[in-house]
Amino acid sequence: MSKDTYYITTAIAYTSRKPHIGNTYEAVLTDAIARFKRLQGHDVFFLTGTDEHGQKIQENAEQAGISPKVYVDQVAGQIKDIWDLMQTSYDKFIRTTDDDHVKVVQKIFKKLYDQGDIYKGEYEGLYCVPCESFFTETQLVDGKCPDCGREVEKTKEEAYFFKMSKYQDRLMQYIEDHPEFIQPESRKKEMVNNFLKPGLQDLCVSRTSFTWGIPVTFDEKHVVYVWIDALSNYITALGYDPEGSGELYSKYWPADVHVIGKDILRFHTIYWPIMLMALDIPLPKQIFGHPWLLSGQDKMSKSKGNVMYADDLARHFGVDGVRYYVLHEMPFGSDGTITYETLISRFNSDLANTLGNLVNRTVAMINKYFDGEIKAPEIKDAIDEELIALVEETPAKVEAKMNELHVADALDEIWTLIRRSNKYIDETMPWVLGKDEEHYPRLQTVLYNLVESIRTIAVLLRAFLPETSAKIFDQINTDAKEWDTVGRFGATIAGSKVVSKAVPLFNRLDEKKKLAEIEAEIDAKMAEAKEKEEKKAPKEEKKEEKPAYLNFDDFLKVEMKIGEVLACEKVKGADKLLKSQIKIGEETRQIVSGIAKYYSPEEMVGKKVVVVTNLKPVKLRGELSEGMILAASDESGQLKVVTVDGDIESGSSVS
Repeated sequence: MSKDTYYITTAIAYTSRKPHIGNTYEAVLTDAIARFKRLQGHDVFFLTGTDEHGQKIQENAEQAGISPKVYVDQVAGQIKDIWDLMQTSYDKFIRTTDDDHVKVVQKIFKKLYDQGDIYKGEYEGLYCVPCESFFTETQLVDGKCPDCGREVEKTKEEAYFFKMSKYQDRLMQYIEDHPEFIQPESRKKEMVNNFLKPGLQDLCVSRTSFTWGIPVTFDEKHVVYVWIDALSNYITALGYDPEGSGELYSKYWPADVHVIGKDILRFHTIYWPIMLMALDIPLPKQIFGHPWLLSGQDKMSKSKGNVMYADDLARHFGVDGVRYYVLHEMPFGSDGTITYETLISRFNSDLANTLGNLVNRTVAMINKYFDGEIKAPEIKDAIDEELIALVEETPAKVEAKMNELHVADALDEIWTLIRRSNKYIDETMPWVLGKDEEHYPRLQTVLYNLVESIRTIAVLLRAFLPETSAKIFDQINTDAKEWDTVGRFGATIAGSKVVSKAVPLFNRLDEKKKLAEIEAEIDAKMAEAKEKEEKKAPKEEKKEEKPAYLNFDDFLKVEMKIGEVLACEKVKGADKLLKSQIKIGEETRQIVSGIAKYYSPEEMVGKKVVVVTNLKPVKLRGELSEGMILAASDESGQLKVVTVDGDIESGSSVS
């Protein structure tokens, strides 16, 4: 067996929320490839983990009333639990809040700055908070983010930039010289034609509008922008350090394949290779941009109410039931789809009927006719040769598909063998042979051939359905579980015994009952969520029953003045916020207020409002707010801003 190293990674999961089954698919897909390489004898290092910095996480934490670190600890814990539940056999789970990662990212940033690849400037452009991405006007689709379809907001701030254009020609040449670098081929054409050929703009690699990130050591009002931070995980996890790297890095880098979603292909096939070129580090051998797993025909979204979670699905279909579905139903180059109906259909047809019945019938017949003993083959027939040939050929076919990362096709090869084995039962009719002891020598051969086929199937399934594979090995009682036992017929030892009673691998599901069970569970969860929201309201009201008394001297510290609203508009990407330009005496200030539910921008213009003017300026959704408009709310929750009558001049003090 080969002992070559093999380094494989997922994209690290963003800790903004619990991952749905579409996110989990990537971890299961990568795990299947890693397990298959280990099965073949490779020295595999499988990396996964979590991406934990950025504006979106800071905002989510603020809304939850907790610190960003507490927030990411909770979500990272959820992600790791789901990865473990789904039997992902990772060697390291990295978090971008890990101290060693943080320190090396700071060194990488400083190195790139010192050698002139990073410079200081000012960014003004369009930013998508959920995607943590900047775009130009021409890159938008219908005025919205081209990746997620959400609103973008205009942003202007001081930033550091990476000189992407300096390495553009070198990257183009590399892609041309290494046709296997970006897979599938369609993704490569997309990156070259849409991004490289039109010319690369310098990349914004730091932010000042939020604080939840890795500080730039030599300019601490800046934090390292998420892509330099997140992408570096593939080398920091191995102990890379610009000042001297560790043993793991020397052993495993460059990566054999980065497995990522097609939506982040640009960052991995353009930004990441250029970063590595600037660091004088070898590029990964391959980047595989897998398609999406859609809910029906739509991308999964909480707002659409079509999100499925791996832990919920595993409770209904078992871990291997879910693994089989996502691995088999995702084509190499186009999106796959998942519905409860198709899950049940595949579970019953492929797992319970085709695979489960093959193992169950074979073990039951060996117990019935030979008291559980696997007898040596005696009388052979020409019909045996077709099955034996397929048993011997299938491992090489599966290997060829896996080498191309065609995981669904590899499973198809295994199921071809499973179906052929079931057909062999129908052709040889062992139940007829078992009626007369005179035919037992032939029956011995038939059942031996079936066990040997099942054993080969179980070895191949170790990469895809590890729990099911282990159950099959237990039922046929074999130690011949390794890769070097397949590809040649006959490793099953005659005289060994199968388990005394066949146990079904998968029990058929009643579609109507299962769908009703799932629907009832969804309804119960929705009711529970609604109840939690309703319970929050009384608690918030109770806080206002006993207001704290304020010392008069403290009250005098609050500076309030009359302001006239000159202009007002909605804050892009924020449903509750209005941005007002307010004249206060000789100056005009911008104030952001959460009043969009109660006032249109047009209604605000011309109002004379009471403004607290000595509050520390803050940024809300990237917009500077230099004060606070006073407002009052009644018992029903209706809110009105505090206004004044008459011709009182703007800038007049309120006391």
